[in-house]
Amino acid sequence: MDSTEKKTKTMKLSIIISLILSIAIIILILFFTIDAETLEYLSTQQIRYEFFFAAMGINVIYWILWGVRLRILSNTIDKNVSISVWESTKIIFANLFLANITPSMAGGEPVRIYLLNKKGLSVGNATASVLGERLLDVIFLLLCVPFAFLIFRGRIEVGALKVGLTIAIAIFLFAVIIFAYALKNPKKTKSFLIFLSNKLSKFSKKKDSESTRIKKINSAVDDFHNSMVFFLSTGKKTFLKAGIFTAVFWITGWMVPPLILLGLGFDPFIIESCAAQVLLIIIIMMPTTPGGAGVTEGGAAVLYSIFIGSSLVGIFVILFRFITYHMGLIIGVIFQYRIFKSVASFSLDVIKKQK
Repeated sequence: MDSTEKKTKTMKLSIIISLILSIAIIILILFFTIDAETLEYLSTQQIRYEFFFAAMGINVIYWILWGVRLRILSNTIDKNVSISVWESTKIIFANLFLANITPSMAGGEPVRIYLLNKKGLSVGNATASVLGERLLDVIFLLLCVPFAFLIFRGRIEVGALKVGLTIAIAIFLFAVIIFAYALKNPKKTKSFLIFLSNKLSKFSKKKDSESTRIKKINSAVDDFHNSMVFFLSTGKKTFLKAGIFTAVFWITGWMVPPLILLGLGFDPFIIESCAAQVLLIIIIMMPTTPGGAGVTEGGAAVLYSIFIGSSLVGIFVILFRFITYHMGLIIGVIFQYRIFKSVASFSLDVIKKQK
């Protein structure tokens, strides 16, 4: 089996695992939550399907706002590059597939960096734009964590969920510290990456010379460092503007569950739902399962059962995950195939061949 076949097999395996985990956990949740009360409720309650379609529309708007934020950061970091809202939104759509089948959504970053690079940004500037997004996400979510814990204080009874949240927040803070250290010490960052590159080059079939690798690393780190310093100094107004969009697009995404609840005949529980989403996102960002499959379903079931009861939580989880996960997977497949002419065989090597 050659390298391409191995990568194709690995990609297919990731897709299968993420779907199996998601579907299996949903089936388990349904098995343990559907009872006579569930059936009676569904037969007597008027289901408002228009709210489900509204939730799907809100989710698309959430992706578009994500594209707008990416456009703001990218166009500011390089005045010679002009990316339209539609172009940046297509980049977001294309990244959804890998983001939904990799732990911590990490697979989406290389796609966004590569497509920004194709639009004219240097690799360092494209990386800075994407990591700038992550930095804004971390800042906003960390600000929301105290609010979320205040809402759920004394209401989370599952020990595993508490442990998971504690670990997730610790990883969050560790990542912020590493990011800040790399930004403050570019020379040490270069030294570490060159050391890592030399070690990994022994296992790579593509044998670049050491001087070529060092040149690429130095250039990428310099571009990244200069770009992030720009965002935090001269471009801080743009960074603030992108920060506002960060809050808007996250809060927009958090409106999906309240709309689903309204469709099922419940109160929207907007405040409680937003708090639940904060905790879920922190858990999903841990490198656990592909796309957080299984973990997200279980976490959502535990958190939302607190205020809608256990009988309907399984139905809620099905709708919630279809709109926020499976819908993104479908759209991501379509746009990734249109751009790369490949889905299952996608890899960084495939990206390099397109250059």
